[in-house]
Amino acid sequence: QVQLVESGGGLVQPGGSLRLSCAASGLIFSTATMSWYRQVPGKERELVALITVSGNTNYADSVKGRFTISRDNTKNTLYLQMNSLKPDDTAVYYCKAVRFAVYWGQGTQVTVSS
Repeated sequence: QVQLVESGGGLVQPGGSLRLSCAASGLIFSTATMSWYRQVPGKERELVALITVSGNTNYADSVKGRFTISRDNTKNTLYLQMNSLKPDDTAVYYCKAVRFAVYWGQGTQVTVSS
């Protein structure tokens, strides 16, 4: 049974930083394409960042230069370092794994507000 558990969300002031983590179990993590998505009420879930098996990365234009996705295959963990946070970054952030099937975590709330 595949499980993805996100952590690290919370309340942060504009300009601040957070690091999200996604702990994976039940799959061969090193062979899965991993990504972060986010969703706000009333809107579709959108891709934030993606990292391939080989370590190639891709980012939404809105987060380029501010967010960094990374993975530690020895710890089966995906990360999202978020810097220079803006109120528009407020959302529930989800971890996604793709390996023969698609798996989602339960999400972690990020709120950027003064």
